[in-house]
Amino acid sequence: MNDEREDLIRRITDAQRGLGRLFAQHQSPLFTCNLTMRQLKVVTILSVSGSASGQDLAHGLGVGLGTVTGIVDRLVVQDLVTRHEDPHDRRVRRVELTPAGAALIEEINTAGLAHYRRIMDHLDTETLRALDHVTQTIRAVADKIVND
Repeated sequence: MNDEREDLIRRITDAQRGLGRLFAQHQSPLFTCNLTMRQLKVVTILSVSGSASGQDLAHGLGVGLGTVTGIVDRLVVQDLVTRHEDPHDRRVRRVELTPAGAALIEEINTAGLAHYRRIMDHLDTETLRALDHVTQTIRAVADKIVND
């Protein structure tokens, strides 16, 4: 890579980091919820996958099944997840979000988007067109990388 590309990438990532810091200062539900990082990861995994077995969660977190059991137990007590028997294999217990867990994820996502929307409301139409083009391009590249 040439020096200009490296400098541009650094400037963009620095700007994104700065935006992240600004968003964090606005009491996002991400920072005010009473979850450990691992609990938040479980809730996030379930929000994407719909449900998961303990083995799936252990693999996703890079921990043992016993650790996952404790994490899930605490999330059940907080009414964020529920356990149920897998309809295809009764030996397997599946974990999924409760309505309260889904609401927490929605609240976190909505708060982040609301901050971003407030910024975009102050941009002129030409800048929004450019941002749309860049965002769509980044998404297409990300989809290609993930699917390759």
